[in-house]
Amino acid sequence: QLVAYEVKRMKAEEGNKQKILRHIKELAEKLYKNENPYPAVAMHKVQKPSEGCHLRLHQKPFPHLDEGTVQWIIDQATAKLQTAPPAIKAEKKCMVPSGPPIAAILERNGNALANSARRLEVVRNCISYVFENKMLEAKKLFPAVLRAMKGRAARHCLTQELHLHVQQNRAILDHQQFDFIIRMMNCCLQDCTAMDEHGIAAALLPLVTAFCRKLSPGITQFAYSCVQEHV
Repeated sequence: QLVAYEVKRMKAEEGNKQKILRHIKELAEKLYKNENPYPAVAMHKVQKPSEGCHLRLHQKPFPHLDEGTVQWIIDQATAKLQTAPPAIKAEKKCMVPSGPPIAAILERNGNALANSARRLEVVRNCISYVFENKMLEAKKLFPAVLRAMKGRAARHCLTQELHLHVQQNRAILDHQQFDFIIRMMNCCLQDCTAMDEHGIAAALLPLVTAFCRKLSPGITQFAYSCVQEHV
């Protein structure tokens, strides 16, 4: 029913938090009523007599109850309960129109996928610029790469790209390249969650022991020395 009737309303509500919350509340109530169709039985409250009521003059004596009549009423009610059909909510079947095409609903998701593809392209381009020593172009893309690292796909892309460069024997870097790669790795690890521990963090392990720079003749610094503080 939401898909059939509410898409226009949802689009109209976009950006208005008050309307969205009201809509969610209405939905919640419908769902709650669906799950709890039988309201709680209201208990009859017997009022307590007020103070000093026994001093009133116009008091009627409480009538004498006939035991046989009371028993007859109880028996009648019991018999009714035994023959009554079980209380089951009758399902109302209804036809719901198909509503607008799914494509209309997935438009925004499509935009998200396009954005994701663009981010991965930025990560790949920036890494290529670093290894081609095009530092000015790499610097321009660098802030966007660090923002992209918030997404798991971009973090995965970083490990894949760096792995390709290691395979091409391009692991020994100059100082500027080393700095760029370390900053990317640090940002990637910083945004990692516990779920990434055996994926992205594990994929970075062989890379941090491969990438290095020469500090002076006979002294080499490996990338792990700069990223080993991460949990």
